[in-house]
Amino acid sequence: MNKPILFDQSLSIANSVGRLDVLRVMRCITFVVTLLLVWVSLHPFTDLGDPAIVNDREGGRLAATYITLGVLSLVAFALTVQRNLEAFRTLLTPTFMVFACWMCINTLFSQDFGISAQRLLLTGYVMALAASLVLLPETQADLDRWLSAAALILLGLCYLGIFLAPTLSIHMHTDILEPHLAGNWRGTFGHKNAAAPIMAMLVFVGLYLVSRRAIVSGLAIAILAGTFLIFSAGKSATALCVLALLLSYPIAAARSPLVRVILCFLPPVAINVLSVGSVYNDSLAAIVKLLPVDSSFTGRTDIWEFAIASLNLRPLLGYGFAAFWGTDAIENLVQNDQIEWATTASHSHNGYLDTALTIGYPGLALMAAIFVVAPLRNFSVAIQSGNDGRLAKLFLRIWLFGINLAAMESFFLDRADAIWFTFLIAVFGLHFVSRFRMVSEPAQAGR
Repeated sequence: MNKPILFDQSLSIANSVGRLDVLRVMRCITFVVTLLLVWVSLHPFTDLGDPAIVNDREGGRLAATYITLGVLSLVAFALTVQRNLEAFRTLLTPTFMVFACWMCINTLFSQDFGISAQRLLLTGYVMALAASLVLLPETQADLDRWLSAAALILLGLCYLGIFLAPTLSIHMHTDILEPHLAGNWRGTFGHKNAAAPIMAMLVFVGLYLVSRRAIVSGLAIAILAGTFLIFSAGKSATALCVLALLLSYPIAAARSPLVRVILCFLPPVAINVLSVGSVYNDSLAAIVKLLPVDSSFTGRTDIWEFAIASLNLRPLLGYGFAAFWGTDAIENLVQNDQIEWATTASHSHNGYLDTALTIGYPGLALMAAIFVVAPLRNFSVAIQSGNDGRLAKLFLRIWLFGINLAAMESFFLDRADAIWFTFLIAVFGLHFVSRFRMVSEPAQAGR
């Protein structure tokens, strides 16, 4: 097999030990800073009791985000491209190239070209950064140490916020938009629905590190993240975290590709059918009413009904990449007071529906082929080739958690969203481990 990241490659004798140390330090700093920047953001500990939060979208913070992520993507790429050019080339699959072309076409025909073009650029930065990030570690041992450091720093900041600045780290009854969430932990994040999924993913990271015999750091991450997940009251994230953990074992052990497909895709299909599908079909809606759940999915059915009606008006191209919710396009569709709430909705609480709504059904199909279908195939190849199953299983759990969570939350293609970025790391990680052999320790200089 070929060999990029974590992936075996002899070093040039011409490189001095000092130069190698400097480059490794630079790669380490870039890796940790990138993860913390995305997870913590440039504006952590948001005051949700500030009335200005109602009208605060991206505003003046947009330029800083673009510049920071743009610079980081260039730095990460520069630090990895010489060693891993072949790895980057493997990303340019026919499906991905068609998807890229479709995104450009979609942006040209967007209802708001300016918004779509800006957000597509940022999405491109983030995808390039995520792919480069997976390639930064020279060895798997480097990945373990750097990932552990980033996770512990994030958890440390979250818990410091809980104890030292609870009004900025816990939802309060004084919150302007959602006072009913009072008591739910959110840490550095702006909402408990953003904090809970990241904590679930960090539980997977902790368990992976334990399997790699990093017992102390692994247990610390798993316990701290698990505790935070519980106190965030993220019910969906907690349930899907358990589901991903339980399913990962039979998926990894299964020898039949069909069994893997059923285990992976039956849950998200079932969730989508019983949730969004209940809006389409009265029989499904009747079944949902018999289940021990809120049949309105905490008001989401109204949002899905409006989103589906809007999608039916533009099924091919959608409304333009990231150019529906919160834009003039949605306001022009509001015809009566009964759906006036639509002008304030931020997303449809379903990643698959939102993807179709913005880039059309063809865009949804291409996105699913790359980010939903291909990762399972890559996992199967990695396991069959004898590559380290522990790292592949970590990526599998994050990916599996993500495709299920997307049935209840919208994060697909969501620019610098922390959930989307972590999900991307898993997708690119599975892509690389299926094609290149990993190494645990650096090659010796004289070899």
